[in-house]
Amino acid sequence: MHAQVVEPIHGSKRSNHLAENRGMQSMTQQTPEEILAGGSDDDDRALRPRRLRDFVGQTDIKEKLAVAVAAARTRGEALDHVLFSGPPGLGKTTLAGIIASELDARLQTTSAPAISKPRDLARILTLLEEGDVLFIDEIHRLSRPCEEILYPAMEDGCIDFVIGEGMSAQSVKLHLKPFTLVGATTRSGMLSSPLKSRFGLELKLDFYSEEDLRHIIMRSAALLQVLVDEEAAVEMARRARMTPRVAIRLVRRIRDYVTVEKIDRANRAFVQSCLERLGIDALGLIELDRRLLRLMIERYKGGPVGIKTLAALVDEEERTLEEDHEPYMLRSALMEKSPQGRLATRKAYEHLDCLHLWGSPDRPNENRQRTDDDAHTPDSQSYLF
Repeated sequence: MHAQVVEPIHGSKRSNHLAENRGMQSMTQQTPEEILAGGSDDDDRALRPRRLRDFVGQTDIKEKLAVAVAAARTRGEALDHVLFSGPPGLGKTTLAGIIASELDARLQTTSAPAISKPRDLARILTLLEEGDVLFIDEIHRLSRPCEEILYPAMEDGCIDFVIGEGMSAQSVKLHLKPFTLVGATTRSGMLSSPLKSRFGLELKLDFYSEEDLRHIIMRSAALLQVLVDEEAAVEMARRARMTPRVAIRLVRRIRDYVTVEKIDRANRAFVQSCLERLGIDALGLIELDRRLLRLMIERYKGGPVGIKTLAALVDEEERTLEEDHEPYMLRSALMEKSPQGRLATRKAYEHLDCLHLWGSPDRPNENRQRTDDDAHTPDSQSYLF
């Protein structure tokens, strides 16, 4: 079975857990790509808030969840099924853990790619206790046979399976204990309508403001026992790509430099120097981001250029570009997305010191005369996720 039981951490147990994680800190440097898309580790789990009141940002979502959780607790029922969508690193997994903590329930976690056969999912469902929270990450990647198992489980609290073969085959209905399914997806458009319609709460996470990221950075720095100035926290927030996961990883990398260079407190100048050495520029772009924009500008005169072409040129998977790089560059007005392909904006030209190429006679899209403001039109925003 692929499910993993995660028990809430409270009191002295939590303190011991944090102390253990601090003792295991690694001095191994991560690449910018790993900072951007690396998986969760012990430090990440320890830094996650356990209650809604401690969760920073996503105010609307917190309010909706608070009402739903309070109502479920009052009625003594399982919370309705919840679907979180949005780019990676915004807190979908953290919110799933918070839901379990607020309900005083067990959290069982798995991911859709790990569920290869319907019987695997059926086994997970039958082992759930009353009130358990089942979290399935990347739920849009569930196979259709597995989805068929989920439909009656979510709607009627049961699963159907067949015993025997041929003329002796019998359909058996097995009733499940009341549970809450929390699904997370980075590509809600790929979720089938029958599955999506069975979620009672559909919540879309948005990118974070610099102020929210500053709070997250200061909280993480305090838990990791590294002193960071307010101005240094603001600088990290500006380069954190509007994403808490990236912000926390930047704090951990600054902690490494503080430890190695024996600095008492990280100020803004020190943080700027560290981030430059990590290859993270003033807008939070890493080397791969800059390569993509330069290819569009210098080789394809600003675009449009297809995602398959870009993926082949930078030797990266299309999915990685679409999920880890494009959303931030689209929101930052550095890139546009059209049916013909991707285009670099004037802001991208300016950032890469290529503005002299913007007005070149052979630039195919020069007649559009687009400005930075054009990148914020509703037409452009529709391609954000």
